[in-house]
Amino acid sequence: MLDQARTRWHPIAAAHDLPLRHVFHAQLLGREFAVWRADDGYVNVWENRCLHRGVRLSIGINDGRELKCQYHGWRYSNRTAGCTYIPAHPADAPARTITNRTFPAVERYGLVWSSTDEPQGEVPDVAGLAEGEFFALRGIPVNAPADRVVARLKGYRFQPSGKIDGSDAEIAVEAAGDFAVALRARDGDAETLAAFFVQPVDSNRSVIRGVLDGDAEGAARLAVLRHHNERLSKLRDAIEQEAAQAPAPEPIAPQFERLPAELAEMPELAARGRKAALRVQVARKWQAADGIAGFELKPLTGLLPTFQPGAHIDVHMPNGEIRQYSLVNGPGESDRYVIGVKLEQDSRGGSTCMHEAVREGDVLAISEPRNNFPLRRDAVKTIFVAGGIGVTPLLAMAQALHHQELSHEFHYFAQGEGQLAFRDRLDGLKNSLVPHLGLDPAGTAAKLREILSGYKFGMHLYLCGPGPMLEAARKIAAEAGWPEAAVHFEYFKNTNKIDDSSSFEVALARSCMTLKVPAGKTILEVMREAGIDVPSSCEQGACGTCLATVIEGEPDHQDVYLNDAERKSGTKIMTCVSRAKSARLVLDL
Repeated sequence: MLDQARTRWHPIAAAHDLPLRHVFHAQLLGREFAVWRADDGYVNVWENRCLHRGVRLSIGINDGRELKCQYHGWRYSNRTAGCTYIPAHPADAPARTITNRTFPAVERYGLVWSSTDEPQGEVPDVAGLAEGEFFALRGIPVNAPADRVVARLKGYRFQPSGKIDGSDAEIAVEAAGDFAVALRARDGDAETLAAFFVQPVDSNRSVIRGVLDGDAEGAARLAVLRHHNERLSKLRDAIEQEAAQAPAPEPIAPQFERLPAELAEMPELAARGRKAALRVQVARKWQAADGIAGFELKPLTGLLPTFQPGAHIDVHMPNGEIRQYSLVNGPGESDRYVIGVKLEQDSRGGSTCMHEAVREGDVLAISEPRNNFPLRRDAVKTIFVAGGIGVTPLLAMAQALHHQELSHEFHYFAQGEGQLAFRDRLDGLKNSLVPHLGLDPAGTAAKLREILSGYKFGMHLYLCGPGPMLEAARKIAAEAGWPEAAVHFEYFKNTNKIDDSSSFEVALARSCMTLKVPAGKTILEVMREAGIDVPSSCEQGACGTCLATVIEGEPDHQDVYLNDAERKSGTKIMTCVSRAKSARLVLDL
């Protein structure tokens, strides 16, 4: 019976087992679950172990949007169970493959249902048990096999809720199955339908989960709960005494999951690295600010990949253009992606298409999120400086810090109130939000000097906005004593004039291949022509996706992603725009 049970729905918890910000330890067929309800109401059922050291997540911290392991502080996102932060590597975005195993979850009859394998069919239907008109009893653990518990439940005697003090109720078996029994108690004009579902914890352990039709309040409810608790406890004692006389069945052997194929196999080579692996629907489009459109993108099927603050996606548009947009989502908002698109005056077709052609209900192709602008959460204080549409990645970061109650300031430079994008999210930042409106370049520089004047060890600065503003802020930060390692920035585009007149050789050390890069072609293009699949996104030296390590040779940096120290070290190169000053480069590819 237990072999067929793996593909059935079973109750693993009651709704009252999941109070606000709690994590419940559930068990089913030899497997342990961490069950928790996020603040958006979503019920997560995960394998009960942290991917780091296997510590039980049921003793973790549910902050309403993410679950935090108490051992080393790894954080996992609502819905997807993807890792969003690893304290030991604060400057890195965790790989998308660091994702815990999830299990299906359905709420019905005041119970949470799940399955250890892909469930077949629906949650059991009990005729006469109306949705909304019931209440769940306390779960009764029993040290006995499920089939023995079900057999004894058929003889369970109880009073209807309306005559709880009586003793002469007639009991009729309404329905019975392998893991459930429905009983109806009648005493005069009072009657109650009770459905009892048996949760097979292991081969010799079960939990009785009862649900009664109707509802009761206050003292009457307590009396009903006490009545069934006493009688089910007596039944449990009788079942356990009976089970103790029989040979104990072998415990269910734990199942070890195989490594997913996508992690065990090398990916296929592709001629182009800008892939649109996901399809999403525009669920909502609205004016997020003057000249800025907000888009809410929801998956056509399943769940969207986990992301971290600072991540961006490639959006493949109906007109064939590809543009990068940062995710604005706060922590745990994993059922959708939210982006903001500014209508550029000198648009080359991207922003115009998003504003004028894309409508609610349209389907778009997008890439999985990439994060080359990760947020550190170990700073003693974080300063955000946003300009215009540069607010989008920083807003995601600030929401994460605000939710964790970590010290930060959010400075937003804009021309006026109407240009402040995503006002509802900004208001959620409370006192950390400091708008700076209508300032000219000189006024902006003066305000930046004021903001950046108080550097202390352990502080971090995040910048995103127009190129001139970023250049000014980086210069002022350096003058104010901010070390380069504490200043993080992201340009939306590379405004430098690219000099592609040189030609040189590129040796790919791990691929055992030497390529000639002629004038007019990039390192990235030449590698792809040779069958080397290199990831990329903006392909203009701004996002950092195509970053490669330099083993030998002198790079000619033409990007806006690397800071001055990284450029001087000569150990990194952006293969989409940068070239070589030496006749030969050796890359770790």
